[in-house]
Order: sequence, then C-alpha cells, then structure tokens
Amino acid sequence: MMKRGMLAAAICLGVLPPAAWAQDYSARVTRILRTTPLIDGHNDWPEALADREGEKRWTMDLRDLSRVGGEPYDTDIVRLRKGMIGGQFWSVYVSADLPGKEQVEKTLEQIDLVRSIVARYPETFALARTAADVRRAHASGRIASMMGVEGGGQIDGNLSILRAYATLGAGYLTLTHARTIEWADSATDDPKHNGLTPFGRQVVHELNRLGMLVDLSHVSEATMRDALAETKAPVIFSHSGARAINDHPRNVSDDVLRLVAANGGVVMVDFAPGYVSDRNRRWAADAAAEKIRLNSPPYRGLYIGQPDKAAAAYAAWLKEHPEPIVTLKEVADHIDHVARIAGKASVGIGSDFDGVGHPLPDGLGDVSAYPALLAEMLRRGWSDAEVAGLAGENVLRVMERTEQVAKSMQ
Repeated sequence: MMKRGMLAAAICLGVLPPAAWAQDYSARVTRILRTTPLIDGHNDWPEALADREGEKRWTMDLRDLSRVGGEPYDTDIVRLRKGMIGGQFWSVYVSADLPGKEQVEKTLEQIDLVRSIVARYPETFALARTAADVRRAHASGRIASMMGVEGGGQIDGNLSILRAYATLGAGYLTLTHARTIEWADSATDDPKHNGLTPFGRQVVHELNRLGMLVDLSHVSEATMRDALAETKAPVIFSHSGARAINDHPRNVSDDVLRLVAANGGVVMVDFAPGYVSDRNRRWAADAAAEKIRLNSPPYRGLYIGQPDKAAAAYAAWLKEHPEPIVTLKEVADHIDHVARIAGKASVGIGSDFDGVGHPLPDGLGDVSAYPALLAEMLRRGWSDAEVAGLAGENVLRVMERTEQVAKSMQ
C-alpha cells in the first residue's frame, strides 16, 4: 500500500518520467489480462490462409509467419502470445458473390480449417462455444477459439444449415456481408426489404434458440433496428465503429447505440482504416474514382485500353495524394464514443485483422498490439475494471445471457 501511494504521489507531482508512466500502464494491462481473457470479435486469418496458401494451409507451420513473402500476415502464434489474446472469434467468411450452395461448401471448409488449426496446436488453442469454455481455456493458458459465420447468405436460406453450423461450433452469424440477400439488407448494397423480411426474423429467433450471437456488423441501419426489435438476447457488432466519428454506413449511429445499450449488447470496435477515419474513407473514394477516370474499359477512361500508361498515371496520383495515416488513438476515440453513448459495458474489440489489407492504424499493426490499445484506455482514465470489460468481460456477459435465453427457449 505504501509503495502504491508513493507512486501515485510521484505521478501527481510530475516526478516520474513518461517512460515510468508507460511502464505502469503496461503492468496494469498485464494484471488485467491475467484474470480476464482478451477477446477479439473478428479475425480473418482462416480466409487469408485459404486465399494465399491453398492446400498448404492444412499443414504449414503457423507459429511465425512474419517472414512469409507477399502480403504480410497480421496473425501468427508468436504474435498472438505477445498480444496476450485470450479468446478469438475466427471468421469463417466466404464471398457473398458465390452461389448459395457454394457458399455453404466453402463455409464448411473454413470451419474445418479452424478446427484443424486447433487440433494441430492443442497447447495454444482450445475450441470454445460458451463463456465457460472461454474461461476454462484462458485458465489453462490457451486461446479460446470460437467461430463466426460472416454472412447470412452462407446458410443458403435454410435454417437446417444454420443448425449444422451451430453443431460444428459456430458462435455467431453476421446477418449479411457486403451484399443485400434474400432476407436482409446490407449496409453496403442497395436495400430491397427495408430491413429484415419475415424469414429474416425467423433467423434471429433461431439464433436465439441455438444460443448463437446475432451479429449486426455489415447490415443496414433498418436491419439493425429490426433485429434489435426481434431478438430476445443481446446482440453484438463483431467489428464496427461509431458513425458519429466516421459516417460510414458500416458503423453504428448514436440512435442505434442507445438501442444496443437497452438491449445489453456490445459493439466491438474495428481497426479497419476506412471505418476508423473519415479522412481515410474519403481518400479511398477519391482513389477508386481516379482509377476509373484513368482506365475503365470498354468505353471510358483517360487512358482507356492503355493499362501501363494508366498504371503510371495512377502511381503519380498516389504520390501526390498519399493515404492518410490512421492511428491507435483514433481507434481509441471510437471506443470512447461508443462508451459515452451506450455505456462502458457495451463496448469491446473486433480488430478485423487479416481482413482489411494494409496499412493498418499506426500502433495497431498486428495481433501483438492489443496491450498498447488497452494501455491507451488506461491513459485516458478508464479504470482497471472498465478496461477488463472492454477486453472481454462485456462480451462474456453477452454470451452468458445468450446461453440463458437459449435454455429458456428449449
């Protein structure tokens, strides 16, 4: 007690240098994560492995991928350990552009990949479906591995397929991905239903009954509202930000944040630069428009049909218009905003690592960086208990409540 009081006095007097402050935040993060599993709501590592490695994904060494050529991986076992991750929802994503039955087939392959990774590294990973599973895995020093099916099209309009995913260990369903589907509107496609159709409401009901989380990342605001009105269990946004900071339709408005608070749900804040930063979002739109302006076959473009010339012109444009840098502090701003509107019990972390390309926010370059984000929240005045909620306790509460709802519906 004496040492702690002396430390506090020294900080108040400005005696301690900045490095000592940082060291104290780091020590507090370590203490928090000894008892609370740090849970990330969304990581696309399985998809990245499938896309880049093909059949090698089943056998390649996943301990250290920092020296693998090509696009850098954000995730490997060494860096997961450095980042003190305690639980991960692995996305079992497939493209929403594929035919429905092919989406089902590839979803099963992705589930198989996650399960095979866990089986190959049992000292590192443990499959988890419930909050108790997560706590047991964390207590044993392993990373609780859960799965999220990232798109309602992946059930191909069939609740039996949803039930099969649940049996195989899937813990949530994202109601849509980037495309509007037959029963729900996406945030990034033209709306067709003004939210959920009657079948979409059945999907929400079945998710509740199965004890799977209803994930509202990627869906339109009308779909968010319909799902929140329908669900009996708390919802999650597995990887979304605050729309008041960056008016991207993938983010969550203050009105919906208030509904999430009333629902008891959690918004797990994304690290994707285009969702974090308004400047970056606008730059990305300008960059896409410039590409079309230069070469958009078969009818349009300043250098139509001249790809080399168009590429050189685009490189010159990029040099004159560099991508705006996004920072860890901007991600923390989203966390603070969600907490201010919905409450600190309604916010978590959902990185989207290995799913959004590069560069990532400065200070959040890979899965080793989570402690730095938690330290930033301590630096902003969050208590240890509040940071524990952000790290994992909030989403664990949502999981526990969802399990209780499922039991009541049996």
